Amino acid sequence: MAKGPKDVTVLHGHRVITGSDLRVTFSEDDELENPARMRRRILHGVVLVLLVGLIAAAIVVALAIMNGQIKIPTAERSHAAGPVCPEASYDYTPPEKIKLNVFNATSRPGLARSVADEFAARKFMVGAVANTTAGYRGVAVVVSGAAGQSAAFSVQRNLPGSDYFQDGRADPSVDVILTGDYKGLAKPELVDQTPGKLVCPREDRRLVEETTFPVDPTGLPTGLPSGLPTGS
Repeated sequence: MAKGPKDVTVLHGHRVITGSDLRVTFSEDDELENPARMRRRILHGVVLVLLVGLIAAAIVVALAIMNGQIKIPTAERSHAAGPVCPEASYDYTPPEKIKLNVFNATSRPGLARSVADEFAARKFMVGAVANTTAGYRGVAVVVSGAAGQSAAFSVQRNLPGSDYFQDGRADPSVDVILTGDYKGLAKPELVDQTPGKLVCPREDRRLVEETTFPVDPTGLPTGLPSGLPTGS
């Protein structure tokens, strides 16, 4: 008796999985998983777009900063934090009522002593005379506390081109710090003795390395700095 055609999908009583069966199975799985995959793809796309946008924005900002179109705020000195230049008008205080200390911040030896002698000849009461250091750019620095502002005004009239700084001293004494651009005192007969205001530093005459304003131009305690030679 002739046997019928052999069923190739059955082997030893078990069904053989064919390629078409596999394709149908995975196709069904893809259809079930498709929404989750789609969400992941969307999320990845959004993250990628954001990263590209941030990189592009950083490049644009960097170029703008380099070109000066954007200025980054820095820790600038606060003019409101400390005393500003006094606005009061002062009368000329007679030199014999002014106690004056003279410091030399230049490389010229003997400058403090010679200038102190000139002030003494004008009847200023000269106290300390010494060398010091200062990062200030200009002719000279005139320093006093609030009580010595009128005296500092008179000193400035004798020392044209100088700049005034206020410190915390309580007495009316005045310090003069001679710096690189110093040329000389005004001639006695040319000293202006009319009322006026103190002259405070412009931006190009501030300290080379600033932290806060006002600052002690000497970088040293008020009065005669300890350890410095006198008679300079």
